[in-house]
Amino acid sequence: MLLVTAYWRTNLTLRQLAPLFGVSKSTTGRVINHLGPLLALPPRKRFAKDTVLIVDGTLVPTRDHAIAERPKNYRYSTNHQVVIDADTRLVVVVGRPLAGKRNGCKAGEESGAKAAVGKTTTIADGGYPGTGLVIPHRRQRDQTELPAWKEEHNKSHKQVRARVEHVFARMKTWKILRDCRLKGDGVHHAMLGVARMHNLALAG
Repeated sequence: MLLVTAYWRTNLTLRQLAPLFGVSKSTTGRVINHLGPLLALPPRKRFAKDTVLIVDGTLVPTRDHAIAERPKNYRYSTNHQVVIDADTRLVVVVGRPLAGKRNGCKAGEESGAKAAVGKTTTIADGGYPGTGLVIPHRRQRDQTELPAWKEEHNKSHKQVRARVEHVFARMKTWKILRDCRLKGDGVHHAMLGVARMHNLALAG
């Protein structure tokens, strides 16, 4: 477990990591491939009635071009839809990775994140229209500005939704999420594993 978490934290190459644990490069690869999925965060399946969730997507630079795409002005990446508990800031769901930058409403559905949260109240940014999620108020075509009460709602919405950005910032201190060299499901397992480490750190 220490080897796997050290790999996720430092993103050292297998050649660099192996001597630190006194094993061969091939053994290091086998350990990561075997234990990585076992450390993955399981999705939460039940939520209390008063639970409020926040969903957003983040890009992880991914070298496996078979599962990644190159969005405009960015590296080859995978899109990960992440759902957190707005109160505890714990990660509760991580959707399947999608290639490149995706529209929020489509990414939420295609990744499985939408199905995982069900009817639980979920906050999102303006990229999730028509999904039933709680998004900011928008001006109508004939409006020059929003009513004061809607502006106030948007301000509160923005402050709460910022919590998911803080979670992303903490998760990306794990360098594997800055330049993932893993192939296939490796980036998904790494994302789930880092989410679990994030939750353990918050839980103390």
